[in-house]
Amino acid sequence: MSFSPWQRLWRGAYACVMYALAPVLLYHLVWKGLGDRAYFRRWGERFGWYGEPALPATIWIHAVSVGEVIAAAPLVDALRARHPESHMLVTTTTPTGAAQVASRWQGAVAHRYLPFDLRGAARRFLAHARPRIGIVMETEIWPNLYVETARVDVPLLLVNARLSQRSLRGYAPVRPLIGMALACVDAIAAQSQADGERFVQAGAVRERVQVSGNIKFDLALPAGLDTQARERRVSWGAARPVWIAASTHEGEEGFVIAAHARLRERFPDLLLLWAPRHPARFPAAIAACRQRGWRTATRSAQTLAAAETDCFVIDSLGELLGFYACADVAFVGGSVQAIGGHNVLEPAALGVPAVVGPHTANFVEATALLHAAGALLQADDGDGVVNALSQLLADPGRRHAMGDAGRALVASQRGALARTLDLVEAERVKSERVKSRPPLTG
Repeated sequence: MSFSPWQRLWRGAYACVMYALAPVLLYHLVWKGLGDRAYFRRWGERFGWYGEPALPATIWIHAVSVGEVIAAAPLVDALRARHPESHMLVTTTTPTGAAQVASRWQGAVAHRYLPFDLRGAARRFLAHARPRIGIVMETEIWPNLYVETARVDVPLLLVNARLSQRSLRGYAPVRPLIGMALACVDAIAAQSQADGERFVQAGAVRERVQVSGNIKFDLALPAGLDTQARERRVSWGAARPVWIAASTHEGEEGFVIAAHARLRERFPDLLLLWAPRHPARFPAAIAACRQRGWRTATRSAQTLAAAETDCFVIDSLGELLGFYACADVAFVGGSVQAIGGHNVLEPAALGVPAVVGPHTANFVEATALLHAAGALLQADDGDGVVNALSQLLADPGRRHAMGDAGRALVASQRGALARTLDLVEAERVKSERVKSRPPLTG
């Protein structure tokens, strides 16, 4: 891979900025650690120092946090099945992502933190991980990492790739740098045609971009969820109406409390299942419910809600699907605040109608498809979300119709996983073929 003098100048400037920001990166870890003490551990990995021998040659997948790990799980499992002789490495940047890796694969898949995008850290990471191929989930573009991966001839793929119009505009001031990074990517499997076009506009090589669809439609549901959900509902009263507020953020906590108060005026025995997005927000959610005088139970203390429970806070990780299955209707968070929304396909796959706010940039296509199919309602603001929840709680027939529509849509859109696996395999074989050629002479 060769770059123009202009591109090298951009990369040099970027390297200087990143090293100058190193104290800020440390401050960021400390600040995050005040809310989640797991950020205080394994700091060396954040700078490419792993303190242990290099891994065996790996298939490396990067999934930034919990949502991306969940999305990557079917791909990881399929690659393990196809290549049982290969070692698997999943990197994340968050402790919650690390916990998800540990919980799901119980040590069968190695985990490391991906370091900050410093040139030396990227080189140390690659020397430690020794990847045979690199697979990055969704929208993680790190110039130093991508360039260093190309420098050591490791094929790099960006899969389940999405790039919003907002992100594309944000990259505009550093377009030469982003273009240089994307030029190092061997293949991009975009979620949609629009995503693919935006990657090309950002600097990707058009011939390397293809549309594979959204792997999240290939969500594998654990066996027995329906039976488990019925048993759980018996514990708190099978006839009670239940709504779930899932993947909420700090700025949405007041909304959830106000929404539950309003909904209880119409449905006095309503149960709230509440799953904040980040563990650091678990205590705040619990405290907010109790401050209103509501009888509040938690997953860690009481295991399940009881007949007298008003609010049940799911202060655990990796269990959202199981509690989605228990709900009559779901609010998917990150959509009332300008976060961009979270995975609306999970409740749809379980036949649970969903309501979202106006901010769904992270799931534009999935939201539009579900809305068009009649499986999801989107409101303009928080008041609209509450009104939609109230309408659905009062109308079992509509809920069931929406749930059936969601299941059918998810089933109809499956196939992205198989297409992505074919792309990964093709790039892997192509890379092995190139590396096995005798050197040119003369």
